Amino acid sequence: MAAAEAGIGEEVARHYDNLPEKGRESRVQSRIYHMRSFNNWTKSMLINEYLEKIRKADSFSGKVSVLDLGCGKGGDLTKWHKAKVDQVVGVDIAATSIEQCKDRYHEMKGRNRGRIFQAEFHAVDCTKQRARDFYRNQDQQFDLVSCQFALHYCFESLPQAECMLQNISENLKKGGFFIGTTPDSNDIMSRLQASPTGNSFGNSVFSVDFEEGCLDKPLPLFGAKYNFHLTEVVDCPEFLVHFPTLVKLAERYGLMMIGKQRFQNYFQQRKDHHEGKGLLGKMNALETFPTHKQVGSSGEYSHVQQYSGGQEVVGTLSKDEWEALTVYTVFAFKKMK
Repeated sequence: MAAAEAGIGEEVARHYDNLPEKGRESRVQSRIYHMRSFNNWTKSMLINEYLEKIRKADSFSGKVSVLDLGCGKGGDLTKWHKAKVDQVVGVDIAATSIEQCKDRYHEMKGRNRGRIFQAEFHAVDCTKQRARDFYRNQDQQFDLVSCQFALHYCFESLPQAECMLQNISENLKKGGFFIGTTPDSNDIMSRLQASPTGNSFGNSVFSVDFEEGCLDKPLPLFGAKYNFHLTEVVDCPEFLVHFPTLVKLAERYGLMMIGKQRFQNYFQQRKDHHEGKGLLGKMNALETFPTHKQVGSSGEYSHVQQYSGGQEVVGTLSKDEWEALTVYTVFAFKKMK
C-alpha cells in the first residue's frame, strides 16, 4: 500500500502496542480509575442486555458466539467469561496487543482449569482487510459483534467505513446484533463551538484538538480528524462518526439501528435496576464521596453536595471524569437479512 493511502492505521497500532501493561494495583491508583470502571460497567450492561435478547430469541441455537472487533489487549475477556459465552474471536489492528490478549486468555484458561469459552485472536485491520480470511473456520458466523471504543477509526474514509461494515455484516447471523461505544460527534461539535479557543476543548483528564480554522468550513463526512488525549490511556488521532451517514451505510449491509443512547442517559436508565446497581458496586464504577483526598479539590466534587439528598456517603465521579465520559454514546444494530 502506498504511503499516501496508509492513513493513520500504523500510528494507531503503534500507540496501543506501546501502552505499558499495568497491574491492578497501578490501575487502582490511576487518576481515571473510576472513569475506566464506569466505562467497563457501561460495556458490561450493554453486552448483557443484548446477550439476553439473543438467548431469548426463538432461533437461539443454545450456544453464543462473539466477534470482538478492536479487542485490544483483551480488556473484555472477563466480561465474556462472566456472560458465559461459548466462543470468542478477537481481532485488532495492533499485533503486540493481540499477543498480550492471547497471553491473558491463556492465563484465564489456566485459572479456570479450562472451563472457559473457546477463543482465537488475530491481528487484522478491519477497515482494510477481510477478517474472516484469518479465522480457523472461515464460514463462521456470530450471534454478536462487539466494537468498543474503536468504530471511529473506520471513518477515516468511505472505503474504510464500507470495509468495516462489510466485516460486521458478513460475520453476523441473521437476527444477530452489532453493539458498541463511540464518541458522539454532535456532542464533540457543540463543545468545540462553545470553546473559546475555537479548535480544542478538555480538562485535566482529556482533551480534543482539531486543526486551526476547523470551524471555518463544513467538516467532511469522512476524514474529520481530531487528536484525542485521555490521560494514561489514549493519545492519537480519531475521526468523527457522522451517525446519520453510518445508519444509511449500515442499511446497505442489512444492518438496522435499533438503539443509540448517550452514556449519561444509559446510566440513568439502568443504575437503579438490580443488575446495574449490583455491578456498580462490584466494579467500583463510582467513587465514594466524601473521602479525605477530595477535600479542597477545587470544586471537582461540588456537584455532589446538591444531589446527596442528606446521605452521608454517596457514589459519584469527579467533574472532569464525568465531562470526559459523557462524550460517548452506546449503539446497537440488528442484522435484518
